[in-house]
Amino acid sequence: MIIEHLPALQVVLPLLAAPICFLIPNNRLAGLFSVLVTWVAFVISIALVMATQDGNELHYSFGGWEPPWGIEYTIDTLNSYVLLIVSGIAAVVFPYSMTSIKKEIPQSHHRLFFTSMLLCFAGLLGMTTTGDAFNLFVLLEISSLSSYTLISLGRDRRALTASFQYLIMGTIGATFILIGVGLLYALTGTLNMADLAMRISSIGESRTLQAAFTFLLVGFGLKLAMFPLHLWLPNAYAYAPSAVSAFIGATATKVAIYALLRFLFTIFGVEFSFEAMQVHWLLMPLAVMSIMFASIVAVFQDGIKKLLAYSSVAQIGYMLLGISLANATGLTATLLHLFNHALMKGGLFLILGAIAYTISSTRIDDVRGLGKAMPLTMAAFVVGALSLIGVPLTVGFISKWYLILATLEKGYWPLTVIILISSLIAVVYMWRVIEKAYFHPRPEGSPTASEAPMSLLLPAWLLISANVYFGINTDLSIGLASSAASMLMGGPN
Repeated sequence: MIIEHLPALQVVLPLLAAPICFLIPNNRLAGLFSVLVTWVAFVISIALVMATQDGNELHYSFGGWEPPWGIEYTIDTLNSYVLLIVSGIAAVVFPYSMTSIKKEIPQSHHRLFFTSMLLCFAGLLGMTTTGDAFNLFVLLEISSLSSYTLISLGRDRRALTASFQYLIMGTIGATFILIGVGLLYALTGTLNMADLAMRISSIGESRTLQAAFTFLLVGFGLKLAMFPLHLWLPNAYAYAPSAVSAFIGATATKVAIYALLRFLFTIFGVEFSFEAMQVHWLLMPLAVMSIMFASIVAVFQDGIKKLLAYSSVAQIGYMLLGISLANATGLTATLLHLFNHALMKGGLFLILGAIAYTISSTRIDDVRGLGKAMPLTMAAFVVGALSLIGVPLTVGFISKWYLILATLEKGYWPLTVIILISSLIAVVYMWRVIEKAYFHPRPEGSPTASEAPMSLLLPAWLLISANVYFGINTDLSIGLASSAASMLMGGPN
């Protein structure tokens, strides 16, 4: 049956499509080809969600080598959910990018852009799908190396500095992950995740195991921009091309959080991670500092992209806070926010791309008067802002509601207060943009602003509308998140 081959096809398809895309001589055809690939991948991810929603698992062994000897791809409720997020965002961002890059990237680099986007997409899908710890590292590097290229394509010269900074930080993170995986292999003699989980559960106390855990925690902490290892993220998001900011901002850190969850809950297990290593007492204060400090720093930014970048650091803090609570409701809140934050930030960055396409700037002072000049664009920004703040009937409210329930369930009411305060700070920094757009006239001598092209508005509004739809109809997101959380809390498989 074709369903048996979908786990491999999900990753192999964009991986093989990338070099083919680079060889296509026409930029537009290369773009259309990449869009087709992402939509096929999206359809595959929907099929995988449907196949695993009842708790079933799909297994695919490469080269006829049965696990644990060979590389195995495993699809369960958790990673089918993450695959849906990554491929869904790609299916929206890739068509959008065909227009947005015309003003942001030289024409000679368009094929390189689509090729790198497909490689990044393939790496993220592979990280989510693989059941092999070393293979995860390899696919992480594929997505990271293509991300460095994509960020460097930004028209601002600071994009090169941002890309280089990300490269240095990302390489350090990848090295820590590789050392952690190497220590696990030295200790257990296996790289298969399911096999690792079984062998680790019978080892007992071990300094090597503790060292591997620490290296992996720091490595993934760098990749997911955990405070204070987040220094690469603001510039990377701010100076990358708009489509790149939307794609990486909505997917890359989410996949890194997924990988961290896999190691904490599936491989090391709940007992070792939260009782032996007491990881929640590290994650909780870091999450609180991330939420508060990043939110406050966002208030003082002049550029909207950097404002949203610091907001992303705060939102990552919400996800880490949910993990640190070590209960099913907190984990559900984290997994729910993976989905919801992808919709929020993906939509907002696409809106900024439409603004940049029209007025060649995303500075707060330069959006003055755009409420009248670009009514559809700015209306979408307002809806996205409301979702980010956490207003009822939006996905942002659903995430924060579950996180608040989790904190109250544990009796940590000060954390509830912090979540509410951070939401009020979000009102402050998002209001700065809305006030300039709606209550100030266009400055004299500024470029004439008109509504963005429909090829930019339609994808942006699709994600922004999803913020409202999934804020009202939560069956899909909460159903998948709670099922995945229950599976993870069950401990090693």
